[in-house]
Amino acid sequence: MHSSLTEHARCLYGDEYRPTPECGLKHLEHYFIEELTFADADAVLAMLRELCPHVVDGHLPVWVRNLAYRLALLQRPDDPALLREAASSLWLHGPEWDAIATELERRAEALEVS
Repeated sequence: MHSSLTEHARCLYGDEYRPTPECGLKHLEHYFIEELTFADADAVLAMLRELCPHVVDGHLPVWVRNLAYRLALLQRPDDPALLREAASSLWLHGPEWDAIATELERRAEALEVS
C-alpha cells in the first residue's frame, strides 16, 4: 500500500521533478482512481500541487487532473482560491473546457463579493 495519494500517483504516472519510486506494488489505474475518489480534499490538493506545481506541467493525465479538481471542489464548493485554481487548470486544456472555467471564475468572484 502506498503511504499517500501523491505517492500512488507518482508510482503510476511518474513525476517530472523526482524519480519514480520502485515500490514493487502492482499499479493498476483503477486502484488509483478508487483511492482518488474517496480521498479528502487536502490529499487531492497535495497530490495536484506536488506533481503539477506550475499547473502546466506534470505527468498526470488531463482527465485525472480534471477529476481531481472536481472531487476537491465537491468537498470545498465555497473556496474561491480553489475555484480559481481549477479554472486555471481547465483554461490550459482546450476550448471545450472554457465555459466551465468561466463559470468557476464567476462563482469565485461571487463568493468574494458576498
